[in-house]
Amino acid sequence: MAGFKNFILRGNLVELAVAFVMAAAFAAVVLATVNLLMDVIGKLGGTPDFSNYSPGGVSVGAWITSVITFVVLAAVVYFLIVLPYTRAKERYFPSPEPGTPEDVKLLQEIRDLLAAQQTGGTATITRPVS
Repeated sequence: MAGFKNFILRGNLVELAVAFVMAAAFAAVVLATVNLLMDVIGKLGGTPDFSNYSPGGVSVGAWITSVITFVVLAAVVYFLIVLPYTRAKERYFPSPEPGTPEDVKLLQEIRDLLAAQQTGGTATITRPVS
């Protein structure tokens, strides 16, 4: 029983369950948005449902409807989720400045000092050590 309790109360499992529930709820929102946009497309160009379209007897209507739905879904996800998330992430958690990190600079100085000691040369520390 203790093993089962540890399995159920494991942090990753709870986080995964919450993510799954949130994803299911969010999927409903995304699908409703796609349906709304498909209705707008239908108002502009006739009908967004091409299921009965079959030129030359080849049923390509369902495929066309699926492709349009996919493109609209991808646009909704990108413009309403990915783009705002990326902007917020950069605003609140900016990327580190390009260049050599301080710890790498320190390691390079240590390397240079050790190399100078082995060759008998003199090396000086270019910055104060704290």
